[in-house]
Amino acid sequence: MKINQKIFFQLGTTIIFFGLIGILINNLTINLIRTGLGFNFSWLFKPASFALAEHPLPYTSSDSYAWALFIGWLNSLKVIVSSLLLATLLGILVGFARTGKNSLLGLISAGYITIIRQTPLLLQLMFWYFVGFLGLKDNVLIQIKDIFIISNEGIELSGFNLSSEFSALLLGLSIFASAYIAEVIRGGILSVPRGQWEAYRSLGLSERKGLISIIIPQALPAIIPGLTSQYLNLAKNSTLAIAVGYSDIYAINDTIINQTGRAIECFLILLTSFLLLNLLISNSMEIINRIIINSRKHN
Repeated sequence: MKINQKIFFQLGTTIIFFGLIGILINNLTINLIRTGLGFNFSWLFKPASFALAEHPLPYTSSDSYAWALFIGWLNSLKVIVSSLLLATLLGILVGFARTGKNSLLGLISAGYITIIRQTPLLLQLMFWYFVGFLGLKDNVLIQIKDIFIISNEGIELSGFNLSSEFSALLLGLSIFASAYIAEVIRGGILSVPRGQWEAYRSLGLSERKGLISIIIPQALPAIIPGLTSQYLNLAKNSTLAIAVGYSDIYAINDTIINQTGRAIECFLILLTSFLLLNLLISNSMEIINRIIINSRKHN
């Protein structure tokens, strides 16, 4: 009897789920017929007719919407990968400072984490863009020969020119994510039993060597899942690039919707793009996690 009830429950849930999907598809079809737009992607090959401030590959306004979207995806990928690397570095430094024995560094890192986590990301992005770069009165704020230059036009690093929009987004995303990553690092380190700390100290190992060779390898299995979550959040938060005028895929999608009215198709393209990106991040971190677990088993 219990088995039959379970089967009927699963069958009923499946019917309700597909029924709701059918209703949504039916409503969508009716609305598309009313607007006279239909549902197709042939417009992707028409000229975009708008310029892009940043494009890693050659682009002109006469290029197609499809090429404009691809450029936007590359721009998103560039800022996400750069932010992940910088946020991880900052998060590790702040996390180590938070768990270290230096009380001053611990206090500073705790204040850093508190301020960043309690301030909305959008507000931080606006600060870095309008105050941090565009608000500079002088053309150049910092100049170290020709290697590192900060100005109201962005950051120049050994010949690489980063626009003020990209720089503001990079700093805003990295600093915001680093505060959460630091807490993930701290939680992972503190999850290691105190006996392990006492063991390496009894062997005469320094705090730095014991932390790197004994504590961190044991903390990684606890760190990786939280780190994956923060990486995924950073990728999704990158859509706030539109607030500082950076030409990511979300901003370009918004422009295309205003021009063509193809909101459904653009939404599906955006959804697919971020789904693939998030799957890439989560699967990569899963591979890293498995490597760490297997290495611990062999040791």
